[in-house]
Amino acid sequence: MSEAYGVVVAIVLLGLGGLVGAFALNRALTITYSTPEKLTTYESGVDPVGEGWAQIHIRYYLFAYLYVIFAVDAVYLFPWATVFATVGVSSLIEMFVFLAFVTVGLLYAYRKKVLAWT
Repeated sequence: MSEAYGVVVAIVLLGLGGLVGAFALNRALTITYSTPEKLTTYESGVDPVGEGWAQIHIRYYLFAYLYVIFAVDAVYLFPWATVFATVGVSSLIEMFVFLAFVTVGLLYAYRKKVLAWT
């Protein structure tokens, strides 16, 4: 049994050695010249001006959160729809319960006027 572990340890050591060797070879073959132009912040081709801090409205985070919720909803719906015929009526009831929870969340966001883009 210790021979099996020996093989695993040898493979792990070879993998780590290859990783360290690749990084060392990259470091040895790379030529870098640091200039002030290379060390400045680069943002989509625009020279940085002003402060680096900007306030963002919380509404954008709420839209992102709602998007994630409905993307996860789609992740559950599509696989279920492909096997619906084989899983039966109980699965249909469970999916309607799931969709009811998602609908309640959407209605809550609508009533709080989160979805109003102003």
